[in-house]
Amino acid sequence: MATLTDKYVALRSEQTDPRVRRYLTPKRVVLTKGTVKNERSLLIEKDNQISLNEPVFCSLINGEDGENAAVLVDYGIEFSGSSRIMVVSVDGNGGRADILVRTGESVMEALTPLGEKNTTNDHATRDRVMNVGFFSANETNESGYRFLYVELLTKKASVNLKALQGVFHYRDLDYVGSFECSDTRLNKIWETAAYTAHLNMQEYLWDGIKRDRLVWIGDMHTEVMTILATFGKQDVVPKSLDLVRDETPIGTWMNGITAYSIWWLMIHYEWYMHFADIEYLKEQHEYMRALLLELVPCVGEDGQENLPGHRFLDWPNNADEDAKHAGLQGMLKLAFDQGAYLMRQLGDEETAAKCDEAGERLKRYKADSHGSKQAASLLSLSGLSDAKQINDEVLTPGGAHGYSTFFGFYTLAAKAKAGDYEGALRDMKEYWGGMLDMGATTFWEDFDLNWMENAAPINEVVPEGKIDIHGDYGAYCYVKFRHSLCHGWASGPCPWLSRYVLGVQVTEPGFKKVRITPHLGDLTFAKGTYPTPYGPIEITHYTRDDGTIKSEILMPQEIELEV
Repeated sequence: MATLTDKYVALRSEQTDPRVRRYLTPKRVVLTKGTVKNERSLLIEKDNQISLNEPVFCSLINGEDGENAAVLVDYGIEFSGSSRIMVVSVDGNGGRADILVRTGESVMEALTPLGEKNTTNDHATRDRVMNVGFFSANETNESGYRFLYVELLTKKASVNLKALQGVFHYRDLDYVGSFECSDTRLNKIWETAAYTAHLNMQEYLWDGIKRDRLVWIGDMHTEVMTILATFGKQDVVPKSLDLVRDETPIGTWMNGITAYSIWWLMIHYEWYMHFADIEYLKEQHEYMRALLLELVPCVGEDGQENLPGHRFLDWPNNADEDAKHAGLQGMLKLAFDQGAYLMRQLGDEETAAKCDEAGERLKRYKADSHGSKQAASLLSLSGLSDAKQINDEVLTPGGAHGYSTFFGFYTLAAKAKAGDYEGALRDMKEYWGGMLDMGATTFWEDFDLNWMENAAPINEVVPEGKIDIHGDYGAYCYVKFRHSLCHGWASGPCPWLSRYVLGVQVTEPGFKKVRITPHLGDLTFAKGTYPTPYGPIEITHYTRDDGTIKSEILMPQEIELEV
């Protein structure tokens, strides 16, 4: 029997939206301008239906001249979605009025007019004028934001607001993975990192929810590790991997960046180690083989990498060609090692051998990191440089100064490889904790500890004599307010804490075997869960009085624990 949908929808699509909608109520009125009455009524959670009798509402009232009425609200946490302006009535001007609706990841972004301090409507419109009438629910487009500013533009009129709802669009997922330890700052960092990646799990896996709402494959490597540690197997990952593969013919580079095709290979390695999905890996064989063979000639006889095209490592190193060269040297070695492993899983010994030979050639050349912690980290992790020497000479000096959000996981992992777990935890608390101290509820596209000096946090109006940390810094594509304050590539502490403090390391594809080696540093306990194809591993580690660690591990019977 035909349904109403079958009867009345002429064009049907196989695609559906995997996300849900949730309505959020503001937690705080940051400020008002002009004549605003009963603004605190906006903090009351109300039903989602306008009715003929609304007893409590907020009024924005404009006279013939003077400052426009406006209100700025704070939802308490950054999220991805739209805004719904629920209007009870409009008085004056024939029952219609124009309102300005502007969102911001910071207070100052929400207060700043379009065009000032590099505010834009790129990627997602964050500044628009809406014409509203009575008994209406007026919804904006999607963006990433925490703060909402609404200003009445029409003179000699008033608008009575039932609610300013945030409409949260997200994948409704269980946090199967978890982390908790004796340091509450680390707990908050893990949670914020996991949430940052979660927000970017939209219809595809994005790198930012306000700007760059795109599948940037290199940015995904850290995000995928976060997803693996938090949610386990999620279809948004292969969906995004395949999207970029299918739009990038061999001979071109993913997202136009050579290194991003390398990251694609390395994501597949992580995915295979966690799930051993050989059928999915077989689907990649032809493309992956061709890509590896394209990369093999990018190593000279002297061992130097000579990758063509747009050479990108991360933003802080973008002007340093020596650092980029060293970082790409290490990344290419990792790609050949992991590519060879995957080829052997597919029975392609010929391609694997060519990867091995190219990897051996890379060892002939000793690259200099040029003082870059990011480049040095890749040289260490790839085995092209001594891990302890790299840690002592490059990673430890300056502490968390010189870190980058994108490469945070790899720098922390390089410190772990050198055995400097306490140093890694210290740097993590300083660097990612610094963003929290500045009011962050998600981690940023870029961050420099020096930015904190004399800066006001993002959840306040910047007072005279203080620096606007969001609106006064940034470079390249993220100058001032174009800077994304929710970028998935900054989520590295989440998988790092799960892999190195809880100590979960997969040693045979598909979690057939796992090694659990905790590194608590000065923590008295650490506990949590890690998703596997068979259910979560439950882990608790305690530091005894003599400094040794007692571990309690509960894992699915299909998994063998390596000692």
